[in-house]
Amino acid sequence: MASEKAKKTILKFDTEDDVAVALAKYTADLSQRFIQEKGSFNVVLSGGTLIDTMRYLTQAPHKESVDWSKWNIFWLDERVVPLEHKDSNYKLAYDGFLSKVSIPGGQIFPINDKKSPEGAAEDYEALHRDLVERKILPLSDATGFPKFDLMLLGMGPDGHVASLFPNHPQRDEKERWVTFITNSPKPPPPRITYTFPVINSSSEIAMVVTGAELATAVKDVLGNPNSKLPAAEVSPQGLLTWFLDKDAASKL
Repeated sequence: MASEKAKKTILKFDTEDDVAVALAKYTADLSQRFIQEKGSFNVVLSGGTLIDTMRYLTQAPHKESVDWSKWNIFWLDERVVPLEHKDSNYKLAYDGFLSKVSIPGGQIFPINDKKSPEGAAEDYEALHRDLVERKILPLSDATGFPKFDLMLLGMGPDGHVASLFPNHPQRDEKERWVTFITNSPKPPPPRITYTFPVINSSSEIAMVVTGAELATAVKDVLGNPNSKLPAAEVSPQGLLTWFLDKDAASKL
């Protein structure tokens, strides 16, 4: 069903597995489209359950049909821990997705895990500015911030997206591309994160939300026009598609 805003589509599925099947086709179709249009596909991954819900991309027919050589991979947010640490979103993505497809290593862009949170944020933003200079990552004509082809987002029970939490100032950052947080309410506390201006400059955003523990937040974000939750601020330049299973959508 389409929402009242033309740029937002809400898709409801019976099970998480149905969400995973649909998400794989959606992503593969976008990959083909963007590669045909501009020769590459710039994708932003997040943590949580998202990587597992992407599992069908690593299986037939998508594993063989997707042109992985044209993908560039970035992280929506990251825990400032060693990349091989169990809390690392890079490790989560590598174990569950990247190790199973053939994206060239030079096109995968993790954070510098040897720096402080502030240093890692500055370094990641500098990396992005270099990719802009090299014409690998475009800027949005509308906002002047990096314009990714697809961001794959999740949401926490408190309505947070990326590491932009309720009652924390990072959600209000309007200038920086990447910022940092040292007191995340969800462990581990030190993290870096894209800011909302970067998130909302995207061509496509998939908000992938499954599980009954998220139903209250889903109801607030989608059913309350005055929602104060961070996820309610997700409003891309392009298209926003919600992928919900029956449990997450149960209070709508």
